Amino acid sequence: MTHDLKTSCLNNAMTDDHLSSCTTEKQEQTTTDLPRCAADEQDFSAVTTSACATEEQKSDKADVASLEREDAACCDSEVDSQLSVNPKAVSKKTTIGGQALIEGLIMLGPKKQAIAVRDKTGEIKVTVKDRDKRFSTFNVPLLRGVVRLVTQLKTGIQALMYSADVSMTEEEKQQESENEGWFDRFANRHPDLMLTLTLMVSLGLSIALFILLPSGVTDLIRRLTGFGLGEQRGPRVFILSLIEGVVRIGIFLLYMYLTSKASDIRRVWMYHGAEHKTIACYEAGLPLTVENVKKNSRFHPRCGTSFIFIVMLISILVFALIGRYTVWINVLLRLALLPVVAGIAYEVQRVTGSCDNALTRVLVKPGLALQRLTTAEPDDEMIEVAIAAMSPVIPENPQDDLW
Repeated sequence: MTHDLKTSCLNNAMTDDHLSSCTTEKQEQTTTDLPRCAADEQDFSAVTTSACATEEQKSDKADVASLEREDAACCDSEVDSQLSVNPKAVSKKTTIGGQALIEGLIMLGPKKQAIAVRDKTGEIKVTVKDRDKRFSTFNVPLLRGVVRLVTQLKTGIQALMYSADVSMTEEEKQQESENEGWFDRFANRHPDLMLTLTLMVSLGLSIALFILLPSGVTDLIRRLTGFGLGEQRGPRVFILSLIEGVVRIGIFLLYMYLTSKASDIRRVWMYHGAEHKTIACYEAGLPLTVENVKKNSRFHPRCGTSFIFIVMLISILVFALIGRYTVWINVLLRLALLPVVAGIAYEVQRVTGSCDNALTRVLVKPGLALQRLTTAEPDDEMIEVAIAAMSPVIPENPQDDLW
């Protein structure tokens, strides 16, 4: 979650024109198939981007293992040069963000959203639709972070389900249909209900893993050691809050490390890297071509990964201020204050994303370093998908997507 729980989701950048198939504001939704063809056969915007490349330009696709070795070999030198964002290389900072999907990406602009997924035949399917103005334009400080977190988590789940369907072959879909049980049939008849249940389960698991478990571990330490037992406030309680924060960050890092080792998740992280590179290319004012995108960093200061890390840091301070009580009261207080923490974290990221000084550079460093686990260098075909997803959501007015 590029940001805006990881929704998401849930965290972001572009050019000045839309796809020719979605130039009118009245258009609700457009789906386009983009075949692998010569670069001059598809034109997405005035910067002459292409969702395709010539067969002569495409080298044989490296397998996931070789990509891991290449990424590991260049990682140290790359991080040294890319973890700090050069403000001189950025002509604008955009609010456009995205999320990696299964063999694709979703990009969210100020007025439109676009999903681009490469199917089994090699074609890029692009779906464009208008965003809900009630939420995309909601801009009340502290509240806007919570609203965007929830709405983008919902949008991200919908896009993820869509990309999973597009990336399947007809044979796989047929086989799945033949083997479906009563629950699958129920889910097909009630998609909105299943989306709500999926959203609730995702939130529930994230809260249990990153909020409740660290709090429970800290209370167990307090009970076993007697440290701060019976105290509700004071230095010892503050130290316990620090311990809870360290446990939370440790669980998060372990979770990210383990998921990054799965080959399927590895490809998602590569698409995540393609998203960041494409946004950085747009922010630098360069034409969105594969070669231009490849030159940019896969690390971005306004990523959803950075937002999650800021949430964890803010939670340490907020939970320390309220003190510690019984186990269940601690749990209820943390659940009640989670929207507050998310709202504050969003405002902090707004500041760190828009300002460039010694303090903000220090604040974004941990999030950028964490992106070593959640991004990977993409191949050319992934960059083509990222360009295809990004181009339609670029606003006609360049001022509309300023950060």
